[in-house]
Amino acid sequence: MGGIDEVARLAGVSTATVSRALSGNGAVSPATRMRVVDVAHSLGYVVSSNASSLASGRTKNVGAVVPFLNRWFFSSVIEGAERALLRAGYDLTLYNLAGGGDERRSVFEHFLLRKRVDAVIAISLELTEDEVSRLLALGKPVVGVGGPLAGVPTLMIDDVRVARLATEHLLALGHTRIGHIGGNEASDLDFHMPASRRTGYDEAMRAAGLAPESMPFHAGDFTIQGGYRAAAQLLGEQSSRPTAVFAASDEMAIGTILAARDLGLSVPHDVSVIGIDGHELAEFFGLTTVEQFPEQQGERAVELLMQRLATDAVEQPSTSESLPFSLAVRASTAPPVG
Repeated sequence: MGGIDEVARLAGVSTATVSRALSGNGAVSPATRMRVVDVAHSLGYVVSSNASSLASGRTKNVGAVVPFLNRWFFSSVIEGAERALLRAGYDLTLYNLAGGGDERRSVFEHFLLRKRVDAVIAISLELTEDEVSRLLALGKPVVGVGGPLAGVPTLMIDDVRVARLATEHLLALGHTRIGHIGGNEASDLDFHMPASRRTGYDEAMRAAGLAPESMPFHAGDFTIQGGYRAAAQLLGEQSSRPTAVFAASDEMAIGTILAARDLGLSVPHDVSVIGIDGHELAEFFGLTTVEQFPEQQGERAVELLMQRLATDAVEQPSTSESLPFSLAVRASTAPPVG
């Protein structure tokens, strides 16, 4: 296997140009970069990550901080981010805060401060003022996904608008008794997403001349099991049973479909069901949902980080970018019968 000197000789460039071309740091024309890459490949030459880090001051590593790893949304954002990072030649270090306060303090007080990352993605975490200050003190680009963070560019979905769209779909079908399965107190922590989705539901109902406070409501925990338990209570009483249910997440909506079937109800003949997310199981269950494309959120976060790393920008613009969403109509919703 040839060394960097051999690559430089055969490519007709300096060793410094070889280093820039293969590390992605510094200006090199596309033609030169391709020539260097081809020669390096033919010789089996691989850039030493340690040497590259010393020369560039970069670790080629991005840290991602998440509250849970065993939830579909978070793992999907991570999947999109990792795919984009691999294309850019970066590694991903994952910090899972599911363990509680001690793990969270260790991440922000020790691991990230060791400066072993070039940038940080905070996913669906409402960081404290001290935690944001610690991140900004690193002098590294930071992007938030899921809600506003002071002093940090963020990507977020408008949960009120999304919930309005879901509820308006049921109203447009002719439903006037629409139950809601939302979040419990424990799930209403970071960015108050469950409360925002409840607000969107309330707004749509009132705009249609209906009183949302008179409609059936049960709280879940944004899991299939939690949705099942809430739906079993919401649908179990025939006299108060709604003709449609808006669940604040796809997993709770899937739990609602399963509960309805166990109660001997037909979806959508007896009850229509709609969720939010675009979960990978939504199509399998024929679930109507408002898709929010989490993998694209992860890719977009990396795109913003790469733009800042390419310009060595120090200041962090406190901007908020609204993310796309789309209604996907499937078999779980239909006009009410009778």
